[in-house]
Amino acid sequence: MTSSPLIAGLDVGTTNIKALIAEPDGTVLSVASVPTPTHYPQQGWAYYEPTEVWTSVCDVLLKATSFFKESSRIVSIAVASIGETAYPVDKDGLTTHHGIAWFDTRAKTQAEWLTENIGTERIYKCCRMSIQPIYGLCKLLWMRDNESQVLAKTTSWLNTADFIAFKLSGEKATDPSLASRTLLFDVDKYAWASDILLDCGLSPNLLAPLKRSGTAIGSVLPSVARITGLPVSTVVTTGGHDHVCGALGVGVIDPGTVLNSLGTAEAHFIPTDKPLMRPEVATQGYSVGGHVAWDRYYAIGGLYSSGGSVDWVKSLLGNLDHAELLQMASVVAPGSQGVCFLPHLRIANPPFGDAPSRGAFVGLTGDVNRGTLYRAVLEGIAFEAKLCLDGLLSYAGIAGVNRIVAIGGSTRNDLLMSIKASIYGEPITLPETEEATALGAAILGGLGADVYQNIDDVRSSVIQSVRLIEPERELMKAYAERFSTYKYVYPSLKDLNARIDNEN
Repeated sequence: MTSSPLIAGLDVGTTNIKALIAEPDGTVLSVASVPTPTHYPQQGWAYYEPTEVWTSVCDVLLKATSFFKESSRIVSIAVASIGETAYPVDKDGLTTHHGIAWFDTRAKTQAEWLTENIGTERIYKCCRMSIQPIYGLCKLLWMRDNESQVLAKTTSWLNTADFIAFKLSGEKATDPSLASRTLLFDVDKYAWASDILLDCGLSPNLLAPLKRSGTAIGSVLPSVARITGLPVSTVVTTGGHDHVCGALGVGVIDPGTVLNSLGTAEAHFIPTDKPLMRPEVATQGYSVGGHVAWDRYYAIGGLYSSGGSVDWVKSLLGNLDHAELLQMASVVAPGSQGVCFLPHLRIANPPFGDAPSRGAFVGLTGDVNRGTLYRAVLEGIAFEAKLCLDGLLSYAGIAGVNRIVAIGGSTRNDLLMSIKASIYGEPITLPETEEATALGAAILGGLGADVYQNIDDVRSSVIQSVRLIEPERELMKAYAERFSTYKYVYPSLKDLNARIDNEN
């Protein structure tokens, strides 16, 4: 009897790098995880050293493939990754610089140059994006202005998933979902906006060939097979942006469904049949791009520090055991004794689109304890998420949703999920597959290796087991009142935070 093929997926995230091996029906056979090695040289800066990232990828793949003997059954692999980090590579395939972290804001000056010289209107009309320092083009411009000798040796600019796929196979390619995070993807033409790059004094040859997500580009190199446990027959395909791959992994493909992806950052993601064309979408921090599900689009907005805010406050409170903090917070009444937390620890979240904003606790008194602060952070994240999602649905012209599906590490925080469901006023669907992003990548690999024929075949093949988090009536009432107060926090602090930002 012939054994069924297996599909592998990688998720190169902000906090962890994960590898997954699954059956074509979505049954996960093995998962492995290692921390993402990240460096923080100064305030506002962060980077990934390519050799460290690649070593971690090889380690996590070897762990995943070591779970079973028949690794020869693995027929495909694809990579999902963070969206705004790229690695410059020279003609010999060697990296010329580290990968600037997606949340690194060193390119503020270049974002201002882009606004003045290319213009927000032109960028929006082409890419449906606002100009923010985190996006790929701004980082390329930073390299142009600060590392010109390095850029002169660079022949390719590879997004993180593309870079790992290149290391696996020796072939260069990218997909629309990752191209959408660069300010260089023409959404209507589904092609690179090479004219923008030329007008910035940069060569279009830097950009990798653009292929549909899940397109076979090569196979695993013999040298890579020896250190990962993958067979050389494994097909390597184009992957995608992590949130978008996660949407595929849990079946968020059609309009009317919402993906709430909760990790270090948080995203609200809605599939669309056509790209949104409203300038306020970009000015308020939302963006539009190509779905990994073929011939579809998406609109997205989220929190730049969601799980990151939880980790931050946990460290401030003495790194207590998480279960202990949750217990302390669970006995605090909804509303956290009047304490509000604004989760703008990186930049402002949609619908604000205000880069200089900063985080804040307001409403503090001498009666506030650690449990109160922790609950206030959870509530602040959920209130901010509600604002973000309401704006996204409004701009997309969606009056209501059929289903909200949540994935990511923060879904294991039962108190947070209960608060979110009650603030949304909608049940939240939690897939039993925790590693939805890596599974989405694995599905893309399966498409490229003909394990699936098309997206409809994926729908009918992949089995989804879920549980529901229902909103609680009393919490809904309490949070509806509290939400009306929370809406004042950002406007009240906007000018003050701008002044603080100018002084630092």
